[in-house]
Amino acid sequence: MLKLLTALQTRQADDYTIVNEPILSSELMERAAKAFIKVFLDRFPDRKKHILIFCGKGNNGGDGLVISRMLFDEGYHHVHTYIADFSEKQSEDYLLNLERLQQKDVSIFYINQAADLEFIESDLIIDALLGSGLNKALQGEWEKLVKKINKFSGFKISVDVPTGLPCEGELLSEAIIKSDLTIAFQRPKLNFLLPISSPYIKEWKVVNIGLDENFIQSTSSPYFWFWKADIQKYIKPRQAFEHKGLLGHALMVAGADETIGAALLCTEACHRSGAGLTTALIPEMGLRALNARVPEAMYFSRNNLDKIDWLKYEVIGIGPGLGVSEESSKLLNEVLANFKKPIVIDADAINLLAQNHQLMKLIPQKSVLTPHMKEFDRLFGTHDSWWERIETALKKSVELKVYIVLKNRYTMIFTPEGICYFNSSGSPAMASGGMGDVLTGMITSMIAQGYAVEKAVQLAVFSHGYAGEQLAHKMYVVPASNLIKQIPYILRELMVK
Repeated sequence: MLKLLTALQTRQADDYTIVNEPILSSELMERAAKAFIKVFLDRFPDRKKHILIFCGKGNNGGDGLVISRMLFDEGYHHVHTYIADFSEKQSEDYLLNLERLQQKDVSIFYINQAADLEFIESDLIIDALLGSGLNKALQGEWEKLVKKINKFSGFKISVDVPTGLPCEGELLSEAIIKSDLTIAFQRPKLNFLLPISSPYIKEWKVVNIGLDENFIQSTSSPYFWFWKADIQKYIKPRQAFEHKGLLGHALMVAGADETIGAALLCTEACHRSGAGLTTALIPEMGLRALNARVPEAMYFSRNNLDKIDWLKYEVIGIGPGLGVSEESSKLLNEVLANFKKPIVIDADAINLLAQNHQLMKLIPQKSVLTPHMKEFDRLFGTHDSWWERIETALKKSVELKVYIVLKNRYTMIFTPEGICYFNSSGSPAMASGGMGDVLTGMITSMIAQGYAVEKAVQLAVFSHGYAGEQLAHKMYVVPASNLIKQIPYILRELMVK
């Protein structure tokens, strides 16, 4: 898994690499620019494109000057470089690369104030004004320049991070370059993974610039990024003599008279994700639909709850379509009072917990809460920002000794050890009703099969997103029912051959 860094930690990794590789800072800048150029050449091979490059006088501007020189050497001869000359302060690497660029036949212009910059037609605009060191809102000429560039036509590409966007933490202002593509160095910035970046980054790509990975892994950070290769390390193949009795029994507690669909979705997802046995504790009126939709699933009547053998189940998933009626509340109370193994708690079960916080004390350790943003705020209080939610989730997962799955484009998994994992898979095409119900069924299934809870959650979250991602290649919208059908195929694909 990739450890994610703050802006300060990234600068420390830069410094460590420079000292211990060893390599000159200017040479590291060359390496970063080469990595940027490689992506650029693949995306924009037409050498006739008109390109504007906007540079500051710090190291991000130095990157821009190297990029300008390399583009010229690659045959892009319609490159115009603009330097924001708003202060006397300038870095040594900026000065070195300015001197190198001046030896080329490249147009260089200085902007003393934003008003001096006229509107220019261009195919491509490269933003290398200010990098990851930003710690305050842009003001004065910087703010005016950014707002003016945002009005320019042309595809905008930011170097490492859009100017004005902090790498982590709250937005400082709205004076931020609106990039179409951001090419980041070594790691995605934490804010790339949160909705606050949406107005400013349409697409991002990370390039390796050779920072010392041993140093990065040794840094103290609670944030990690996991992807396909991580999941493939522990997904378990079926063994020759395994049978349903060895692959776990899951109980899905879901649905109300008006919302049987949610119960069917989570039950079918649990079954298709590989649980040996799946039983649905749903309203009796949904039995016919259950038999038609998931004939492999068993049924337990809510009228016979006093006869249930809680010990026969490895895990319970509860909440999808459950409703918040008094009957639903009693059902949740019954589950929490009698079941001491992990419980996957979603949707209306979370809403019921929000109405009665005393029930939180009954949640078994290593259970899983799977809220979306609004459910999270109902449960833990109103938050003004995503960073406040992250702080709360880190605290509450440790305090309650549970896993919190905060659903988003890059879903976050918070652990009882105070770790936050960002999931790399998924697609906006998955933004449709029922997706959370499917994920609940998948997580429940993986726990039933004997995966450690943390691995079960990671496997379910990634494969859920990966299935949607694959379907999105051929579907504008991915309905939850379609995704369920893909689950067995996706799990088979993820197994290392």
